Amino acid sequence: MTAIQHKYDFVYLFDARFSNPNGDPDAGNLPRVDAETNIGITTDACLKRKIRNFVSLTMEGQPGYEIYMAERAILNLQHQRAYNALGITTVSKKLPKEEAKARELTAWMCRNFYDIRTFGAVMTTEVNSGQVRGPVQIGFGSSVEPIVPMEVTITRCAVTNETDAEKKDREMGRKHVIPYGLYRVHGHISANLAEKVTGFSEDDLALFWRALEGMFEDDRSAARPEMTARRLIVFEHQSKYGNAPADALFGRIIVRRKQIEGELQPARSYSDYEVLIDKENLPTEITIADRITAYEKIAVAA
Repeated sequence: MTAIQHKYDFVYLFDARFSNPNGDPDAGNLPRVDAETNIGITTDACLKRKIRNFVSLTMEGQPGYEIYMAERAILNLQHQRAYNALGITTVSKKLPKEEAKARELTAWMCRNFYDIRTFGAVMTTEVNSGQVRGPVQIGFGSSVEPIVPMEVTITRCAVTNETDAEKKDREMGRKHVIPYGLYRVHGHISANLAEKVTGFSEDDLALFWRALEGMFEDDRSAARPEMTARRLIVFEHQSKYGNAPADALFGRIIVRRKQIEGELQPARSYSDYEVLIDKENLPTEITIADRITAYEKIAVAA
């Protein structure tokens, strides 16, 4: 497969309603926030997990689309597969001294694992398969406005064991949600790293866009019942190295509350916002693709 030849930058918007978009285990699983501003935060690892799950679900069994960082994976065993496939019997914490063999080990991992081709990986465990920097880099997400984490007390009308039953007839618990939050994420895709390092292809790119568009649909849970991908705005450069700074392009995407009469109420849905794209004086070498627009059309029609 041919590696991608163009650089991409993208803005991704998703929202959460009475959900916990990314709990913090160091804070009792409360939704992550910036302590100084109460702006909500989601980590890159959170979004990458959902992308991996989407690929695993939709491409299961197809060669080249395994997931390296799979649930409960043992990384040493993942690396050992490359040694076995290439007939390399000497295994250690260091790569083989022969540069060609060392490169082939890393290349085998890239060919067989989609998330390595995409995000890269550090594979320097006791069974060393090298390390690569992936062409797709995703930043932390942040909410457009401050969020209000809620701690909700819940009950379970059953107890765990007979001893508990002698004292009580139910268990108490807690869950953490936010009433609503619209999150914005910035990402970058390097054609240079795709071509020279991992082999990230046009087919891989198409699958990546599909994952961003649909990864929440099979990720529902009691903690995340209503999370939705809202917009995916992609800047495609004609050059491998880019035709404009990413920050200047991101500044062309403005997300703000809609102008209304009277007192501004807390946002509770995506329809409370508007997304503006400034296309004035955009370099001719850059094109914009707005990949998710259905929700905007529904809001306008309503």
